[in-house]
Amino acid sequence: MKKVDIACIIDDDPIFIYGTKRIMEMADFASSIMVFKNGDEAITNLRPIMSSNNSVPDVILLDLNMPIMDGWQFLDEFINIPSSKKVVIYIVTSSVDPEDVERAKSYGEVDNYLVKPIKADQLMSLMNNFQKN
Repeated sequence: MKKVDIACIIDDDPIFIYGTKRIMEMADFASSIMVFKNGDEAITNLRPIMSSNNSVPDVILLDLNMPIMDGWQFLDEFINIPSSKKVVIYIVTSSVDPEDVERAKSYGEVDNYLVKPIKADQLMSLMNNFQKN
């Protein structure tokens, strides 16, 4: 199985972060994992990384409901940052609102929409699908 260089988790839930990191580590999914607790922290740190094309994440797991800057605001900022590397974004959220699902489809960078809580087998399946592409 192909291992990604960098995975990124953007979520304010420490339990989700811990569990997801553990599953990624057990699956040997990524060489390194970046974690940001809200969209603003993520944009502030990712903008210079994206601009320099140095250590750009391969995949982002993005929560929608976060303080300071939510997932939608993050996406609106992120898609305007030029980068030569394609970053795959998976929305992982507690929102079951059909409007959120439809809105997510309008972003070409968003590959999938998963509703929390997600189980280890769902995350493993998502990672396997990413690695096949």
